[in-house]
Amino acid sequence: MPSRTLSSRPHPATAGGGVDIRLPWWALTLPALAFIALLALILNPSDAHAASGDPAITHLFERAQQLVAR
Repeated sequence: MPSRTLSSRPHPATAGGGVDIRLPWWALTLPALAFIALLALILNPSDAHAASGDPAITHLFERAQQLVAR
């Protein structure tokens, strides 16, 4: 029994010659949300309960937060 071969036609090239890339909505939203969440933790170290390190670093972050808030 012979098998049929399907002839495939090549896709026509785009007229502009450029590449058309579309990203889904979450490809930009999720990294932006992660960046904002990390930035909020850096600017407000009192919310980071696990960070019980050197008080000088905490003081530095609080000072940076005061400068940004002005």
